[in-house]
Amino acid sequence: MAANGADAEEETLPISALLARIRRLVPKSRDQHYDEIVRNFGVGTLHPPPTPMSDGELARAIAEFLKDSPSSESVATLGRRLDPSSPV
Repeated sequence: MAANGADAEEETLPISALLARIRRLVPKSRDQHYDEIVRNFGVGTLHPPPTPMSDGELARAIAEFLKDSPSSESVATLGRRLDPSSPV
């Protein structure tokens, strides 16, 4: 149970909604970055945040990811930003 009495799973943002938010933050010129994010959610490397992220928090995480070419290291950094308990 969450602090507000809701089931914790009810508060988890569906992947599709999270990807829609991320899509708005990744410029079309950086489609390879977005594709890498989608792929890593698909294979289970990336996990949605355990608690909702604000638009600002998500924007900062994505901006950091966009600084470098997509790589296992940049994906791992993004994964830790999305879910600090992530083993990535």
